This record gives sequence, structure tokens and C-alpha cells, in this order.
Amino acid sequence: MRANQIRRGMIVMFEGEPYRVIDCRHHTPGNLRAMMQTKLKGIRTGTTFEHRFSATEDVERATLEQHDMQYLYSEGDMHHFMNNETYEQIALTDEMMGDAIYYLIPDLNIQVEFFDGNPLGISLPPSVELRVVETEPELKGATVSGSSKPAKMETGLMVNVPGFITEGELIRVDTTEGKYIERVK
Repeated sequence: MRANQIRRGMIVMFEGEPYRVIDCRHHTPGNLRAMMQTKLKGIRTGTTFEHRFSATEDVERATLEQHDMQYLYSEGDMHHFMNNETYEQIALTDEMMGDAIYYLIPDLNIQVEFFDGNPLGISLPPSVELRVVETEPELKGATVSGSSKPAKMETGLMVNVPGFITEGELIRVDTTEGKYIERVK
């Protein structure tokens, strides 16, 4: 994958070792080329360091074993999942989950990623349905197409939604970019 596709919580291979992306931001300084400033943490060693990738550089995503699991609940900074086949339960921390915690709703079926038998993180479905819990009311007469407003989802995620979306509605959100897709009927 290209370096500009790196997201918080991903596991990437760097110099032959797996690293978790703790933080990343796309950076375009003036007249220089775009880059991804990342903070990486070694899976095996636990060491943390910062590395700058060119935005067009190829980065290898770690090859992970995946198991179908169901999200059960969160308690503090621990998120609990159950294997759909063996009913074994595991817990992942906020750090392991990254931004994926904003897409967790009860009974969501996801893929939990394992490296050398240890759970590392999750792979989300392309989209999830979330309920809007807080948003501004629609402005009467504001008929500009493409106008949007911020909305807070049940998980705490902030998404820009069209003006006609109201509190309590269910919307579909893209999990890769955190963007509004459509209203759920």
C-alpha cells in the first residue's frame, strides 16, 4: 500500500519487523513533497520511534492471521471480543484498537488480527451503521446543496452530515475515512 494510506492502529512491516502505527499525520510542507509523519511502536520490542515516509513510498502491511469475532462490550480502556467458532474471549486495549474504537457497536462482526498467536488489532467492515446522538437543527431556507454540519455518533465519532440529518437517525459511515455515506432506511 502507499504510505498515504497509513492509519492509526495499522500494523506495518518496517525493516523486517512488525510495528503498530500509534500516530500519523499527512504533512505537506510548502513547496516540498507530501509525507506521512508516523509514530511507530515495535510489536516484539515495545520500542517507540518516529519515522517519516514519503507519501508515494510503498509500505508493506504486516501479514496477519485473521479470526472472525464479535464485539461484546468495552470496560475502561479494554474492548472484549468473542471468537464466533470457539467462543473464546479476548480483550484489546485502546492503543491496540486505534481509531477503530469509534466504529464499535454491540454485536458487530469483525476480523481480529493475530501475529504469532497474539491479538494485535481489528480489521473493520467497509461501513457501519451508527446513530446520530447530537447535531445542530436544520437551518430553514439553507438549501445550498453540499452544505454539511457536524454530528456526534453514539460511539463519540464526529462526522460531517448533510443538513437534513437529525438526532436519532441511523446513518451509514465509511470506516476507512470516517465519512457519511447515506441515511439508513
